[in-house]
Amino acid sequence: MDKQKDNWRRCVEFHGHECPGLAIGYRACEAAVEQLGVSFSRDEEVVCVTENDACGVDAIQVLTGCSIGKGNLIHRPTGKMAFSFFCRQKESAVRLVFQKTLGGEGLDRQAMQQMILTAPLAELFAVNQPAYQPPEKARLFNSVTCEQCGENCIEHAARLQQGKIVCLDCVAQYSRGW
Repeated sequence: MDKQKDNWRRCVEFHGHECPGLAIGYRACEAAVEQLGVSFSRDEEVVCVTENDACGVDAIQVLTGCSIGKGNLIHRPTGKMAFSFFCRQKESAVRLVFQKTLGGEGLDRQAMQQMILTAPLAELFAVNQPAYQPPEKARLFNSVTCEQCGENCIEHAARLQQGKIVCLDCVAQYSRGW
């Protein structure tokens, strides 16, 4: 089995099924390799900032080694089918924005997936630079105990409420309407 088919098979196994969204992430990884020469990230050599939480993010985890647990997969919820890749060693970056409208071309899901998997990368993605710097490397934080529920949380996620340390689940939300 050639490497391309093996990579696609591994993505499908991880995600659970084939779909156009998975194909977008798969091809975004190919574009990142083409643009930056990135390879599988054992630590935080490669960082991906994904602007969506859709199927394609699973392919990015499998092929690039970027993961939330390692701190090199960051979700920036703009709702766009866009992925920014940062290569720390080369101090280079690329932002890839998917240029097709899924379902807008009158293709069924299988035909759309096949189109995504076979189209030239230049037709699929607008390529530019991210408008922000790469995220800092992951840090370790102390834990604090919520004085309301007794569960631990990392200190930067705790709040002070009426003089007590509380977690985000226990803090009373406050809004003045905007």
